[in-house]
Amino acid sequence: MEFDTRLDDAIRKSRDYLLSRQVEDGYWIDELEVNMTITAELIFFMHLTGTVDLEKQEKLAQHLLNKQREDGSWPLYFGGPCEINSTVESYTALKLAGFPADRPEMMRAREAIFANGGIKKTRVFTKIFLAMLGQVSWEVCPAVPAEIILFADWFPFNIYEMSSWSRGTVVPLSVVISHKPVFHPPEGRGIKELFTDDDSELAIQPDGSMFSSWRNFFIYLDRFIKFVGKSSWKPFRKMALKKANQWIVDHQEEQGDFAGIQPSMINSMLVYHYNGMSKDDPKWVKGLEAIERFLIHKDGGTLMQACVSPLWDTAICANALCDSGMPTDHPALVKAGEWILKKQVTGKGDWIVKNPHATPGGWAFEFYNELYPDCDDTAEILIFLDRLNLPDQSYKLKETERAMSWLLSMQCKNGGWAAFDIDNDKELLNKVPFADHGAMLDPPTADVSGRVLWMLGRIGFKKENPQVRRLVDFIKNEQESDGSWWGRWGVNYIYGSWLALTGLKSIGEDMSQPFVRRAMKWYEDHQNEDGGWGETCESYKDPSLRGKGESTASQTAWAVMGMLAGGEAENPAVKRGIEYLLSQQKEYGSWYEDEFTGTGFPIHFFIKYHMYQQFFPLMALSRYRLSFA
Repeated sequence: MEFDTRLDDAIRKSRDYLLSRQVEDGYWIDELEVNMTITAELIFFMHLTGTVDLEKQEKLAQHLLNKQREDGSWPLYFGGPCEINSTVESYTALKLAGFPADRPEMMRAREAIFANGGIKKTRVFTKIFLAMLGQVSWEVCPAVPAEIILFADWFPFNIYEMSSWSRGTVVPLSVVISHKPVFHPPEGRGIKELFTDDDSELAIQPDGSMFSSWRNFFIYLDRFIKFVGKSSWKPFRKMALKKANQWIVDHQEEQGDFAGIQPSMINSMLVYHYNGMSKDDPKWVKGLEAIERFLIHKDGGTLMQACVSPLWDTAICANALCDSGMPTDHPALVKAGEWILKKQVTGKGDWIVKNPHATPGGWAFEFYNELYPDCDDTAEILIFLDRLNLPDQSYKLKETERAMSWLLSMQCKNGGWAAFDIDNDKELLNKVPFADHGAMLDPPTADVSGRVLWMLGRIGFKKENPQVRRLVDFIKNEQESDGSWWGRWGVNYIYGSWLALTGLKSIGEDMSQPFVRRAMKWYEDHQNEDGGWGETCESYKDPSLRGKGESTASQTAWAVMGMLAGGEAENPAVKRGIEYLLSQQKEYGSWYEDEFTGTGFPIHFFIKYHMYQQFFPLMALSRYRLSFA
């Protein structure tokens, strides 16, 4: 079959497949797969709150067993090494669910835990859950005093200097920790068999004197705070708890969600429980309903997602369909656009603290998250809406103007855009003992900024615009010496480079410049023998692995689109990438990949968006075809 015919057939089949997956209301959504801590923690939650559903617990446990590997461990992402937190939490959840320690799966899990450093190597969040479950002392956990909520907005360490996801977790956790609750599992359901002599000191230890590093300074400060906390004299505690509890109530959505993510949801519901809230209270009932909406039942088991992504999936899917040549007044696109327009945020959220003069607008990632619209989703949606031909164009124009006003107000001082906040970049916060996940901040990044620039170019902004000039400078300054760009929200340099280059192309940058040529050479040098591109999640920890990994459909699509943005449509490397995508397409127009190519927290938390393997290949094939139209 001729190449052009195969390309056309692949685009048609992919388009038909995606259309078959659209939900009646107009949106697209698929599983957001993450590591097993999220599912294990739902079992913890049920035991801690006395709400164990035995049938649900059995299915959650079955999913944990389905995901256990031959060596007994649970990884952070597909193909990754043993991840100690995921393995310890999965083991603990299975013990709570009644699995005996001498069961073969449990014996293998223990071997993996011991081989990878044991309890001592677990993160702060895991130790906090173990403290609640009565398995370790609260003394090993860093202090999170409720009084932090009293710090004024101008104070360097107030909660609004934290990223939105940290803020939504730290505030409820500070209340939980003030209770220092201890649950005692039934006999035989604890994890005492996991402890060794090496676990005699589980608290974070300094590696020098107090003033030898910021890390050590905060460890000693943490010890002082815990020492003072033992005193009965806490003059501001009552005021702090009152404010924190009200903050939590105010941050619960009408539908029951908290910040649209599992950690905020679980910890806020634990606050309700430890504060003695009735299980008949509407806030509790709605909260449980929100948790239920995060569950997926499959393969004889049940999993909990960390988040859901309907607006993200819908906008990217719709843009891929537009790229494929679908008429912009197609009923499926119209239905998607009308659903999206109804989901725009119209109220003030946490972003207002650092951006007080802006008018609300934009879109969130999830179904319900009115307080946290984000710039990435908003830019992607505005690209789609700009292309869309709706029956009521005046309504679309009004709503896009509202969103555009909000998005433009979210530019940071250095010219870039972050995900949820402006100027959320006080690096010292990542040095506090609580922040061992390294994600206390939400600074501007090249990938989000590239998508915003892509959108601005598409709707007609010019390079001479002052905001655009600052944005272009920011993106250029973020380029690595080898020509690539780091990716904050996708794995990794393949993703960041695609969005940076696409934004620069969209705004009219001369793509023959040396800095762009370096990026093209980087893509060429990192293509795999099979014609595809891939990158391991380990590249966040070890930059020498950037651009290296098994080929995947989504990452190959990003690389192809990055090279197309650089004017390389006729480059043989691009043709080989297209051939790879054609060869990997399934009979009914879909693609499949095991790898996790989305990023939650670099190094610490990764995501497999199940839609990525579908709409990004269609987008790449379609743009390649358009390059020769």
